[in-house]
Amino acid sequence: MQYRKMGSLDWEVSALGFGCMRLPSRRFSLMGADLEESKRIIRYGIDRGINYIDTAWPYHLGESEKVVGETLKDGYREKVKLVTKLPVPVVRKTEDFDRFLNSQLEKLQTDYLDIYLLHSLNAGTFEKVKRLGLIDKMEEAQRQGRIRHIGFSFHDTYPVFKEIIDYYDWDMAQIQYNYMDTAVQATTDGLEYAHSKGIAVVIMEPIKGGTLANPPAEAVEVMNSVAQERTPVDWALQFLWNRPEVATVLSGMGNMQMVEENCDSAERSGINSLNQEEEDLITRLAEIYREKILVSCTGCEYCLPCPEGVNIPHNFAILNNVSMEQSRIRRFQVRRGYKKLAGTQEKLDKENPNGNGSLCVICGECLDKCPQEINIPLELERAHAILGKRESITKYYS
Repeated sequence: MQYRKMGSLDWEVSALGFGCMRLPSRRFSLMGADLEESKRIIRYGIDRGINYIDTAWPYHLGESEKVVGETLKDGYREKVKLVTKLPVPVVRKTEDFDRFLNSQLEKLQTDYLDIYLLHSLNAGTFEKVKRLGLIDKMEEAQRQGRIRHIGFSFHDTYPVFKEIIDYYDWDMAQIQYNYMDTAVQATTDGLEYAHSKGIAVVIMEPIKGGTLANPPAEAVEVMNSVAQERTPVDWALQFLWNRPEVATVLSGMGNMQMVEENCDSAERSGINSLNQEEEDLITRLAEIYREKILVSCTGCEYCLPCPEGVNIPHNFAILNNVSMEQSRIRRFQVRRGYKKLAGTQEKLDKENPNGNGSLCVICGECLDKCPQEINIPLELERAHAILGKRESITKYYS
């Protein structure tokens, strides 16, 4: 494992961090985490040198923190920096801070967190942070020894990011960044600005919710045009590790193969390790993807559960896959996935929501939850028109 400077902090972090938002699911459950398999792959990653574990209150509907707590028994807690997040979107009053933190420490079976983040800050939630005095509460918890460092995760625009960075002396910032998202959310300018102030920058969504792992045919052709053989995932990860501003890259690894391959990639990583030909290739890959992606959903599942049972991320994944697929046969096979989704309440699986876009009633409950600020009801309507009614993609996306 390669290690990198954690901003201005006095410790080094593994190039690869373990994100616990996409742990293996229990059988017959889309949201619940499989404890034994999750424990197996997380401990394997730690044994390979990963020393940064990231989770959050809402992941796996609250089960992720419990799984991580069980996993870090038997001496594993001492091997890692443990990070979780205050769920700012659902905080209603200042007193909620201690209620959430105490519960999280209990679930994680630890006395302290190495870093505690204000989760999913944007213009609106940042105003809530200031109004409720949540930074003061963070500092109080820090003095008490319950947390050691203070940071935030972010989903908004660069001006908002810069405002937040300048507001407080943060230890770290977690941003969405990959070779497709260099000009959205915090942007490359934000990455560089935070780094210039000594703030450790942690990367989430390095594969854009798995999108960059499944390239269209044009992208595969470009990848095959250079002497250096890499998998699509390795290209995406090496793009990030090439940058000196990046402290660690979080990967939401859901099976052992992902952990093994990503650890292998991390061992080959290094700052300024890509040559000009490789950097040009990545620029071309980004251009190809941007032409194909219809909905910028990363599959984070923050929009779930939908009160009507719509599996929002799955609808968008099918739509994007149909857009990227060149083969008529494979495109037909992808479309079949939409037909398997429920189109009526009678066919809906209440335990594991499987509804298609036609079930959306435009309640708007998902809109404020989406970090990508996707107009979810509109895109579900389009998805159903294209996938359910077989209308042309070009009618809705040009």
